Amino acid sequence: MSRGALYALLAYGAWGLSPIFWKELVHLPVELVLAHRVIWAAVVFYLLLRWTGGAKGLGRAMVSRSALVLFTTALLLVTNWFIYLFAVSTNRILDASLGYFINPLLNVVLGMLVLGERLRGGQWIAVALALVGVLRLATAADRFPWIALALAGSFGLYGLLRKTAPQDALLGSNIETGFMIPVALVYLLAPTGGGEAMQALAPVDWMLLLGTGLQTALPLLWFSSAARRLPLSTLGFFQYIAPSLQFLLAVFWFAEPFDAVKLQSFGLIWAALAVFSLEANRHRRRIARIPLQA
Repeated sequence: MSRGALYALLAYGAWGLSPIFWKELVHLPVELVLAHRVIWAAVVFYLLLRWTGGAKGLGRAMVSRSALVLFTTALLLVTNWFIYLFAVSTNRILDASLGYFINPLLNVVLGMLVLGERLRGGQWIAVALALVGVLRLATAADRFPWIALALAGSFGLYGLLRKTAPQDALLGSNIETGFMIPVALVYLLAPTGGGEAMQALAPVDWMLLLGTGLQTALPLLWFSSAARRLPLSTLGFFQYIAPSLQFLLAVFWFAEPFDAVKLQSFGLIWAALAVFSLEANRHRRRIARIPLQA
């Protein structure tokens, strides 16, 4: 196994197994966990930036023109974190996994709507199948799948905007968490907010909250290492590991209900992803056969 593939497995495996970690914190308010995640992730990101020698440009980057883009991506990212923590705490990991299964297809749609990219025939079929799957769940289930759509939407928009910022992943993450820190600190220091909740924390709670920094930062670092070593097409196939592991955990570990309607919806989306992957592979082979012009 190549080093790039190993880093990809570590990153997507960590994201896929993360519900096990976050479940240990469900007895705490989601806002408290989120605030600690922001603080400790910022600490880890900054230490990594110092270690790599990039801390000198942090202050200048936070007041650059591209900082406005990163302020927006910070809002999208913290929204994504909050919704995911809420999904885990309310036993809706299946909804979260559905959102991350949808995400690759949503990226294609965003590319069409925002960047003017044209969809190929197979991509249209994949998007249509996914849409039918979501509508099947929305019209037959007792609740609209807003968690899945919000996770897919926030992360899809995050990826789209993040591509426009010139900063690399580590510097960008430092800037994003830097924007989040003031709000997190205000909440944690408020006597009737996080300050009151922290008074009841047990030592094991503090250890887990400190661990949220590594839980957040390490997978991103592994992902960045994998992205530098693997072709984008290869990395794309690894992205299904995380929602697949989340799905398996939800059904077989946490025993979330998985009825016929959810089976049909997931089946349609899995079929969409199969069509999407086959079409992408076919397109790459067709491009590879085109002779280079002198």
